[in-house]
Amino acid sequence: MTRKKLTPKQLEALKKGRAKLRAMRKNKTLQGLQKGDFGTIYPQFKGKPKQAIQHLKKVKQGECPKALYRDDIGYVDIVWGENDPKTNKGYGLKHIIEKHGKEIKQLGFEVEDFIVFGFMFGKVKQTERLQRIILEGERYKLIIITKWNKKDKKLLLTAFDLRPIAQKKVLHK
Repeated sequence: MTRKKLTPKQLEALKKGRAKLRAMRKNKTLQGLQKGDFGTIYPQFKGKPKQAIQHLKKVKQGECPKALYRDDIGYVDIVWGENDPKTNKGYGLKHIIEKHGKEIKQLGFEVEDFIVFGFMFGKVKQTERLQRIILEGERYKLIIITKWNKKDKKLLLTAFDLRPIAQKKVLHK
């Protein structure tokens, strides 16, 4: 078998392509190109919830598998998710930011800190609804679902301030 000789231009393109591939492998960005139910999968944030949330806020799509972890719950994914601006119904980080972001700020937290704090220190509450884990503190609640599209998958559904509406309005003034 004889090899076809490459032109200098083709040879240069091949070298650039190989260099780019090496750089991508070195930076592990090839892993980030996988697609899932929520868009791009970013596995580099396993066990790094604050960085995962900051990244999802920046790219506004995708999921960070296993970003949160607790011994009694296991790993939980953080997804960008959706939020309907008319009804304010949705799930994931987008929903938390758009529906509950102002309340979270009133409590003195950035969203990424609030979620990590609530996840780490919230007490697991019993729920009548199957496939849900509720973490609750005196002023907050996080809800985790344990199935997505009939598959086992723990992901953060929502997180919010539990103060009565009257207290929330006082802080808006």
